[in-house]
Amino acid sequence: MKIHSTTPILRIFDEAKAKEFYVDFLGFKVDWEHRFEPALPLYLQISREGCILHLSEHHGDCCPGSAMRIEVNGIDELHAELIAKQFKYARPSLDDTPWGTRDMSVKDPFGNRLTFTTAIST
Repeated sequence: MKIHSTTPILRIFDEAKAKEFYVDFLGFKVDWEHRFEPALPLYLQISREGCILHLSEHHGDCCPGSAMRIEVNGIDELHAELIAKQFKYARPSLDDTPWGTRDMSVKDPFGNRLTFTTAIST
């Protein structure tokens, strides 16, 4: 038996705001999009390097206000990249935690919290 990686599903309410945040600001790319019909809710996959997320406008898929931790190498570089974009709605900070990680949390326009994290030497 082998258990594979997870793919979180995050609730979104507005396609344009989702793409502005996840693609333009965080640097993910859209891998694919799906709608059953043109006027129905969007479901899409985005990715950046090894991180894959699903975003859904479908009511029953998940609850808004979720939280997740995403492990990264080079969190200082990611932080510098995001700050340099001067995104109007988010200016995340770096925090060294008492449990030995350096974290950078940012909330999407729908209340979901993404915490990028890396272990630091103790």
